[in-house]
Amino acid sequence: MKLPALKKHCASFIGAQERLSAAPSNILVYSIDDKTFAYFKTSEPEQWRFSIRVSPDRFLELTDTPGVKPARYMGRFHWVTIVDITTFPEDYLLELLAYSYRKALSGLTKKRQTEILQGQAA
Repeated sequence: MKLPALKKHCASFIGAQERLSAAPSNILVYSIDDKTFAYFKTSEPEQWRFSIRVSPDRFLELTDTPGVKPARYMGRFHWVTIVDITTFPEDYLLELLAYSYRKALSGLTKKRQTEILQGQAA
């Protein structure tokens, strides 16, 4: 999957917000309210590395896969970083991204989840 297509897909989730954090973080964050579900590193040497949250089982599986590593500082929360999204299977990537989105959404209150899913603004 190419970078523009993945960014567009991240932004297409219901309630998704895109936020660019400048130095020292240098990340492009996709979140629902204050719950992050994906982010890209925007500075060298790790530019456009993509991080998402995965299930504990998938974390073990993925971190044994070449080109995937525990996300810096977030690995203990089952976040992984995919070094090069263009070499990663697209269907699997989209499945993992959907899980990360659902996990972030589930971290909101039930009332807020309903508001988001019904398309109501905050």
